[in-house]
Amino acid sequence: MKQSTAGSAQVKSKLPSALRALRHRNYQLFFGGQLISLTGTWMQSVAQSWLVYRLTGSAVLLGVVGFSGQIPVFLLAPIGGTVADRFNRHRILVTTQTCAMLLASVLATLTLTHRVEVWHLFAIAASLGVVNAFDIPARQAFVVDMVGRDDLINAIALNSSMFNGARIVGPAIAGILVATIGEGWCFFANAVSYTAVITGLLLMKINRQRRVPLPGSALSSIVEGFRYVGRTGPVRALLLLLGLVSLMGMPYAVLMPIFADQILHGGPRGLGLLMGASGLGALAGALSLAARQGTRGLGRWVAFSSAGFGVSIILFSQSRSFWLSAALLLPVGFSMMIQMASSNTLVQSMVPDNLRGRVMAVYSMMFMGMAPIGALLAGTLAGRLGAPNTVAIGGAICIAGAVVFGLRLPALRPEARQIIVALQMTGGDPAEEVTGEASVVAPQPR
Repeated sequence: MKQSTAGSAQVKSKLPSALRALRHRNYQLFFGGQLISLTGTWMQSVAQSWLVYRLTGSAVLLGVVGFSGQIPVFLLAPIGGTVADRFNRHRILVTTQTCAMLLASVLATLTLTHRVEVWHLFAIAASLGVVNAFDIPARQAFVVDMVGRDDLINAIALNSSMFNGARIVGPAIAGILVATIGEGWCFFANAVSYTAVITGLLLMKINRQRRVPLPGSALSSIVEGFRYVGRTGPVRALLLLLGLVSLMGMPYAVLMPIFADQILHGGPRGLGLLMGASGLGALAGALSLAARQGTRGLGRWVAFSSAGFGVSIILFSQSRSFWLSAALLLPVGFSMMIQMASSNTLVQSMVPDNLRGRVMAVYSMMFMGMAPIGALLAGTLAGRLGAPNTVAIGGAICIAGAVVFGLRLPALRPEARQIIVALQMTGGDPAEEVTGEASVVAPQPR
């Protein structure tokens, strides 16, 4: 513990507390490359949604394309997590980012040559989903390889800040480009942006990580990850709530083209502004987390933010004023980011290093993998009940889930403390078993 305190003091002397993870050169390269790449990713996401809507005018197909792009994460993330725990995560990321760049290039070519059809969008979205099923667990687990456990919480918060900074800039640029020169140039810009993150990864100086060989088959490794989540009450509760919010609340974003066009009459520029407003709120949430130095109180943050997210999207669904709707998306983004990043922080704080890839695969399934099912459900319901009613129903269910989690929180705290303290004592060494004896040491993680 003295060593950790000294390291913390050293960080404070060189960087503001909220930026302490940036003292690591590899993380600096990762952060800069990802910031550029994610801006392109958000540009493609907004442009693709508008292209689907322009070609079809169908709320159902908006949901189906969202489903196609994210269901592979739900189905294949367990395999991706096992790969991340068995093989070199750095090489995995170079491979997945290169594949994503090639897919964006194909989509840009098809669109700029006016050959793009709806089935192309389905196929490319599904292919990118397969890539993400391997990329997300490896990327989440790679963070600790870059910064170590001492700066892990700050790095997670900075990742969220980076993600949402891009989420502000990307949609705003996409809205202007789509309205002036078309969707294809957004796809082209995204393809080019991948060169930044790939270059950053190749410039890293990676120490050969000690990998404890995983016993048994790949299937037994996958099962072991699920068993850990199933038997660890705090992790299980966090991931179930995250999955519920992703299933019922997050599909509001899939229906955003309908709100922008039919309800708020803002067109593609309006779509970019609405998505940017949500990103601005999320950036504020991520920055507030970056200033934190521990996990104490994060459980309450998860409960309150989940309820706040539900209330905010209900209010958004009832607004018919463009600027009021944009303002309401600020707390939507803020509360969504607080819940997602706090859950990520708590889960990673309770995971042994040898299980990190597989447990983060389950996290990916809940956060991104449930969203496609929600997108398909939301698209179908919106075709029958309308987009506002669909979003309001999802918000009410998010509030109910937050209440249940909040009521269970006092019973979950002791186990969470026990696990976190045990991992601090062993340094996250997979060779050390997490036992109940560590609970006598004191931090209050939540």
